[in-house]
Amino acid sequence: MNTGPTSPEQPWPVRTVARKIADWINRLGAVWVEGQVTQVSARPGTATAFITLRDPSADMSMTLTCPIGLVRGQQPGVVEGNRVIVHGKPTFYPGRGTLSLRVDEIRAVGIGELLARIERLRRLLAAEGLFAPERKRRLPFLPNRIGLITGRASAAERDVLTNARARWPAARFRVINVAVQGVTAVPQIRTALSTLDADPSVEVIVLARGGGSVEDLLPFSDEALCRAVAACRTPVVSAIGHEPDTPLLDHVADLRCSTPTDAGKRVVPDVAEETARLRQLRDRGRRALHGWVDRERRLLDSLRSRPALADPLGPLRRRAEDIHALRDRARRAVSAALAVEQNGLTATKARLTTLGPAATLARGYAVVQRIDPAGAVDVLRSVSDAPAGTLLRVRLTDGAVHAVVSDDGADLGDNNPMASGGSGGVPGA
Repeated sequence: MNTGPTSPEQPWPVRTVARKIADWINRLGAVWVEGQVTQVSARPGTATAFITLRDPSADMSMTLTCPIGLVRGQQPGVVEGNRVIVHGKPTFYPGRGTLSLRVDEIRAVGIGELLARIERLRRLLAAEGLFAPERKRRLPFLPNRIGLITGRASAAERDVLTNARARWPAARFRVINVAVQGVTAVPQIRTALSTLDADPSVEVIVLARGGGSVEDLLPFSDEALCRAVAACRTPVVSAIGHEPDTPLLDHVADLRCSTPTDAGKRVVPDVAEETARLRQLRDRGRRALHGWVDRERRLLDSLRSRPALADPLGPLRRRAEDIHALRDRARRAVSAALAVEQNGLTATKARLTTLGPAATLARGYAVVQRIDPAGAVDVLRSVSDAPAGTLLRVRLTDGAVHAVVSDDGADLGDNNPMASGGSGGVPGA
């Protein structure tokens, strides 16, 4: 057998490639595999049965071959939809170029084992926080469109649509029908979930299914589906089975409804209740507005009845009258004070006039002043201060005259009249 490298000039024949693959696969050891039976072919008269085993969480499958007696003698029987655990060895058949798992033992997965696995998965998801209440999102009050994932023409679909539209006739749905049990359920549900989550008009997604056995509801406890629901950006409502049924999807979803009917009632509000609530709120708003208007009107009336607003010019007039009265009083007080001061000034003037030298001069007296050579003038108080030749100024009531003291003026005394007068003066006697 040629084992050298291949080339366009030296290619391997098909048999060589098939043998090499068979040799490599035959070196693999036996394995235990779990899956869900989707097809069983055990024709009478044949020694080999063919089984298709599918992964419940992924779109993958493989072919099993086993003695036909292993299938017929299995209790319970190997039928489509059952979960089984098989022990076998990968085998490549060069003649057909196919790969299968040659099985020598098949074990059915019982209900107890399934429940135990679900419980382990429940603890795992809870530890990761997928059940935490704080990660639950509130549903929109009135979603623009509701995504519904359910079985085709199922009672669950009818319950959700009927009850939702009975409460809100304008509710809009985008329905995607999928398999809700069996090996294709999880892949189809995940595809529908991603489709609705990517639709911006869908604001809430409802997963609905009627009741069933534990095996029928197994897809809704699938780990891959639970993680897909947890990763959704759109709120998800779980309405699986009846009230006692609690698949893991109920804990991961944002809202758990006991039945599809309950889901139809909770995703939309009741138009009658909302209309009544609006009517009540409108009445309350009207009463509150009327009360506020009445209160403000009373306040305006009380403000308008106050003197400052009832007669806004009255205080100004009264203040003007007060100002006029005060001005008149001030004028009278000033006039009285001026009159008193004028009278005092007149009396003082009279006294000064009476006591002044002018009055004395008017009675016939004169004031004699001496003029010294420097031209200074002072009152002559004694005859001794006026020797002969002293220039004098005599002040009378209507003017003044000048005189010169004579030589014998001092001896004559008061009986000797003065011999000179006039403005120019007269030489001595």
